[in-house]
Amino acid sequence: MLTLRSFFRPARIVDAHCDIPCGIYDPEQARIEAESCLRIIEKHDASDDKLFRARCIHVKEERAELVKHHLDVLWHDYFKPEHLEKYPNLHETFWKATKQASKVKQSLDAGAAKELLGMIDTIDEMWKATGGLEKTRVNGRPS
Repeated sequence: MLTLRSFFRPARIVDAHCDIPCGIYDPEQARIEAESCLRIIEKHDASDDKLFRARCIHVKEERAELVKHHLDVLWHDYFKPEHLEKYPNLHETFWKATKQASKVKQSLDAGAAKELLGMIDTIDEMWKATGGLEKTRVNGRPS
């Protein structure tokens, strides 16, 4: 039955970094979530409380998924074909970093979380070298 409500319902729903293409991109968002994963793993390992450990796992998995989201937004929305000229390994770097975020999501390996942070640092260097700090931040970013 066709109702007024169904008539106005969108044909498809899409998600975006934000509702308006704001042009603000920064690997720091992914880094903060990845640092949270590392600290949560450390807190998990230091506790004997089963409930607390279960909560740690749940929150760490959410944070790791956010790392993947923030990396994907940066990869797909900020980086352009001209950046590939300077960094021909750009796609592989992001692909490996998102795979590493999945590994962090699936495990309690602090070493994997540290490796992810190193990968995000590499992406941050690419972002800065392509003008990300000047192009996408209102007043730059604290160093």
